[in-house]
Amino acid sequence: MRLRISERLKDSQNTAAMLTTFQEVDMHNLIQMRNKHKDEFFAKHGVKLGFMSPFIKASAAALEEIPAVNAVIEDKDIVYRNYVDISVAVASPRGLVVPVIRNASKLGFAETEQTLGDLAGKARDNSLALEDMAGGTFTISNGGVFGSMMGTPILNLPQSAILGMHATKMRPMVVDGEIKARPVMYLALTYDHRLIDGREAVTFLCSIRDKIEDPSRMLLDL
Repeated sequence: MRLRISERLKDSQNTAAMLTTFQEVDMHNLIQMRNKHKDEFFAKHGVKLGFMSPFIKASAAALEEIPAVNAVIEDKDIVYRNYVDISVAVASPRGLVVPVIRNASKLGFAETEQTLGDLAGKARDNSLALEDMAGGTFTISNGGVFGSMMGTPILNLPQSAILGMHATKMRPMVVDGEIKARPVMYLALTYDHRLIDGREAVTFLCSIRDKIEDPSRMLLDL
């Protein structure tokens, strides 16, 4: 598997015109929402409310807003997909795997957490099937669980973009004209510049930032 992973990563570097753009996101409101509702969420749904489901939900909505980021180059054609299947990078005993959450834009937080938990369990048990990892349209990689402050993720071809999440740390931010300590995460979006222009990439990443900083936007479809 290590050899196959290395081949795919090198193919990605050799094929795509990769460029990475960054944003910082204030996690305060999302953390407050999670702390307020996590116990009731677990009691009702039987799964913990983590941070991955809001990012998956925000990414799925942003992919529908900016279709180019969800598109793919096939030969000399650009194919725009009318569905959102998000691959999530997961560490397994055999190496990095990317199981897919199907129709992510149609799932709620609980369904997303349940699906993610099932796939992560399969990854730990080495029981993922090929169909569990095939066909994603976009990837999310969370290096923050290992303490990464910032990185530039490599595209998971044939996809055209990948979101990198990183560790949340208390940092000084200007809030309402005052300097305050806030929990901040740096986000990275690596994209294929052959297909996606900088305007689209930055707009996409800012959309994710806005939804995470104000989670009510996801409830109101904003």
